[in-house]
Amino acid sequence: VQLQASGGGSVQAGGSLRLSCAASGRTFSGYTMSWFRQAPGKERKFVAAINWSGGERYDADSVKGRFTISRDNAKNTVHLQMNNLKPEDTAVYYCATRRGGTQFEPYRYDYWGQGTQVTVSS
Repeated sequence: VQLQASGGGSVQAGGSLRLSCAASGRTFSGYTMSWFRQAPGKERKFVAAINWSGGERYDADSVKGRFTISRDNAKNTVHLQMNNLKPEDTAVYYCATRRGGTQFEPYRYDYWGQGTQVTVSS
């Protein structure tokens, strides 16, 4: 299984970025796709998740109303649309997947992408 994250970059506060994560290597039916982020010197934290059907979505309180997670099962891809970015959103963003429902702890995830850097300047 491979997860390939892309779309990171540098933006000014208030700007937008769209992250993508392409999954390959198996059928992902029944798998939840999630995004986590890790700032320098800090623990990896949950950002957003979406279940297989797309009918269940979860967002961390810190990103509610600004970030939107979506998935395209035909392409095995998950996206994270990030609007109104703030300097505190600066981190390496990781996509991850697990069989079953959403979990918020990183250790519960089976597969991880390589991470993509997001930098927001004030």
